[in-house]
Amino acid sequence: MKQLMKGNEAIAEAAIQAGCRFFFGYPITPQNQIPEYMSKRLPQVGGCFLQAESEIAAINMVYGAGGAGARVMTSSSSPGISLKQEGISYIVGAEVPCVIVNMVRGGPGLGSIQPAQSDYYQATRGGGHGDYRMCVLAPGSVQEAVDLTQDAFDIADRYRNPVLVLGDGLIGQMMEPVDMDKVADRAPAADLKEKNWAANGHIPTEDSPRAIINSLYIDPQVLENHCKRLQAKYDLIAANECRWQEEMLSDAEIVIVAYGTTSRIARSAMRKCREKGIKVGMLRPITLWPFPDAALRKTLSTAKAYLVLEMSMGQMVDDVRLAINGERPVHFYGRTGGMVPTVAETAAQIEQLAQSIAPDDGTCRTEFEKTVRGAAEKIDAAAEVVGKKLDEAGKKITETFNSPELHKKAQDVGKQASDFAVRTADTVAKGVTELFGAIGKAVESVQKDLKDIEQQQKAESDESEPPKDGGKEGE
Repeated sequence: MKQLMKGNEAIAEAAIQAGCRFFFGYPITPQNQIPEYMSKRLPQVGGCFLQAESEIAAINMVYGAGGAGARVMTSSSSPGISLKQEGISYIVGAEVPCVIVNMVRGGPGLGSIQPAQSDYYQATRGGGHGDYRMCVLAPGSVQEAVDLTQDAFDIADRYRNPVLVLGDGLIGQMMEPVDMDKVADRAPAADLKEKNWAANGHIPTEDSPRAIINSLYIDPQVLENHCKRLQAKYDLIAANECRWQEEMLSDAEIVIVAYGTTSRIARSAMRKCREKGIKVGMLRPITLWPFPDAALRKTLSTAKAYLVLEMSMGQMVDDVRLAINGERPVHFYGRTGGMVPTVAETAAQIEQLAQSIAPDDGTCRTEFEKTVRGAAEKIDAAAEVVGKKLDEAGKKITETFNSPELHKKAQDVGKQASDFAVRTADTVAKGVTELFGAIGKAVESVQKDLKDIEQQQKAESDESEPPKDGGKEGE
């Protein structure tokens, strides 16, 4: 049965249903309902909630609980996540699984408390020091936030690595119907191994030796080997955990790329533009890292341009450009500082982009293109007419000069035939010259010249034949 829940509260309950029993955090808008909800619910299920003295303290408490093998979560919003970065890097280096939720707000600095997506670089590029990666999940609805939060715990345990759930103020604050019965008492994934590496106070055995949770490696060669092993793990994550959604891409000439809240705006704009005959589709990354490069490249078969929609000054647009590798133009439209793009704004961007795409199906999209194409068609038609007329004239001249009758007549009126040939050549040359100078005038000129030729031929023929009524020649 579905129930109406606020995004932040739904995420908190989903974590509890996935076995999370420890939460450490610090209040900051717009994610405050997560720790507030956890403070009430965790004691009811035998868990522990603790509001730390700072974000720095909270992330290090997560480090400890995760290192002991517990399912643990923390949450914050943009400036708070920045404060946690050193601890996150330690957790990655020590290979400790945990879930981190970031409900992004406008920045930089304290910025605003309104929704934004301007933490994309921080989320997908590690954010802290050292060579590391985290799987980044970007829900587009409250229900998906519930599902991905539970998936995040499995992914974290599978690879012994933190997983980041990246939402925004809208996802966290909006209320939507969610099916919590479906996610109740979710058991860990079947492929997960026992945490015999955890420092849980166990007596060391051959199968579970002494547990050392550490990210410090003094020997550079040892640290390099460790980093290479971590990279191999990131490669596995990239191969196995990449997720995306495709909509109306089979014939899409314009591909929108958007995630989270903006994907919902893009979807509505896309449908409005489809009603107008614009071939537009959408690819929605669900994992921002690993980014769905291969899926995006498959759209090159139909795509003529890409439009990236973000609530930022343009961050994911870089990953789209890298995936496309310069083979198509990639455009960007975004609002930032807590401003949210509207459906009308997005649809206008799609329509503007559609007008800029040169059609290859014989249709015209702009008045200028119609005018140019119309003029070109008229010129082509005129040139064809002139060409046919010149060809016909040439054939007539050739037939006339090659006929035995003309040769016989030429013996009697050689001078007249010679003058006629000169005049004919001059006429043809004149017609060719005016074809290149002005097609319209050339048509008229050729028609006139052809008429003159016919009249001259008739006159010459009349002069060479005897009178039919018995009169003398020349009378």
